[in-house]
Amino acid sequence: MRLVVSDRGHDLLGAVHAGESWASAARRTVASLHADPVPVDLSSETLQFRIDHDNRVTVRAMTQGDLADVTRWRQSEHVHRWWASDGDPTPEAVQAAYGPAVDGMTPTRMYVAEVNGRSIGFLQDYLIADYPEFALLCPHPQAVGVDFAIGEIAWVGRGFGPRILWAWMERARKRFPQATSFFAAPDHRNRASLRMLAKVGFTEGLWFDEPKSDGTVDTVVGCTLDVSTVLG
Repeated sequence: MRLVVSDRGHDLLGAVHAGESWASAARRTVASLHADPVPVDLSSETLQFRIDHDNRVTVRAMTQGDLADVTRWRQSEHVHRWWASDGDPTPEAVQAAYGPAVDGMTPTRMYVAEVNGRSIGFLQDYLIADYPEFALLCPHPQAVGVDFAIGEIAWVGRGFGPRILWAWMERARKRFPQATSFFAAPDHRNRASLRMLAKVGFTEGLWFDEPKSDGTVDTVVGCTLDVSTVLG
């Protein structure tokens, strides 16, 4: 498989060797200890990476102090439309929903995505097997599940979605060294999230109906990433 790493207007061409992960092949192509390629689009025949010298994208553990931002993000129109079935995002409801996870009292862990130190969104991850009702619907019950949202509307559509997912993936790879796959299930109408997942190496699978906490059912698309293929 071919790949290209763009760096300040120059394209470095490479290829993935047998048994090599895509991330390792990209790092080998740039051959620098000071540059870490990040994905642009891993869904095409030629894997596209780049070196970003201007933006630092990180994922950190969420704290109780972040819940005010999460409440505001959940209330914003572009996020609420996909999270509406989780209920009205009042401060009290957000505290009840995420506070225990922030404190480490549930199998789910919460994170904040930052660009150059500015908080712009949030993620949550969990072992699918820790939620038996969901594991029955997932084709990979031993996978690590992830949900995500860019909360700050000014940062939507600027290419940071794949970067945020990539930062989470690198963290999750260390936290769950036994995991062979990651899994996400966006609403089938949420083409932006599906495209973000494809750009970092997820592939679309089965559609299924997911029961929600308010008693409704969402039709979602199961998307899976093979960890060894993409990250190694």
